[in-house]
Amino acid sequence: QVQLVESGGGLVQAGGSLRLSCTASGIIFGINTMGWYRQAPGKQRELVATITRGGDTEYAESVKGRFTISGDNAKHTVSLEMNSLTPEDTAVYYCNADRVATSRGIVVGSWGQGTQVTVSP
Repeated sequence: QVQLVESGGGLVQAGGSLRLSCTASGIIFGINTMGWYRQAPGKQRELVATITRGGDTEYAESVKGRFTISGDNAKHTVSLEMNSLTPEDTAVYYCNADRVATSRGIVVGSWGQGTQVTVSP
């Protein structure tokens, strides 16, 4: 019903920048919240940043001031600009869309396949 496709991961040196993008597809009338989560090896998946349909944002403390999330309601996209990356940011980053209004009703908790971000020292 809802497919999320991420792009933009890769390998970067510490201090560098990357931009992740995610597009939701399907018969979508609207998305309440989109965001990014990450999971490092041996750790639980954690919130990185979210943005609501109204533009309200939330960030993990560890990324505040370095990462910026943005969204386009009309295109059903969300992006994450990541600056001043450190090796601690290394993880698989997952796009999330919550409470998606579709032709079959509200879909809760859709996930992308993940994109690897690796930051070398």
